[in-house]
Amino acid sequence: MLYSCPVEDKRDAERVVILGELQAEVMVFEPMLIREIGSACATVETRFPLHLNSLHDVRLPLGSKSVILKARVVHSRISDVDQDIVTYRTGLEFVELSGRVTDVIEQFLDEVKANRSIGAK
Repeated sequence: MLYSCPVEDKRDAERVVILGELQAEVMVFEPMLIREIGSACATVETRFPLHLNSLHDVRLPLGSKSVILKARVVHSRISDVDQDIVTYRTGLEFVELSGRVTDVIEQFLDEVKANRSIGAK
């Protein structure tokens, strides 16, 4: 059976009914806390589990700049259970980083370290 679905220019595009199963995934942006960060990895805390070896697009606000990068889940575990709230601690490895993104991350890390040394004096 064929169906049509409207597209922007008002023409119809053909759709085909799938017999059986065709799975897909939806990307949903959820907040996470960055607990540790390096130039190629981070440890994050979430209220939802992330699957081992799954890839995710992550938006990192780093001071006055923001980058979007791809990260692979290298480990994940439950770190806390408080009544009905479960917290997960997950290790992310940044993959396919461009030189520009690496520079922004390293600049941010240098600023954080510099600010800590000023505050310690």
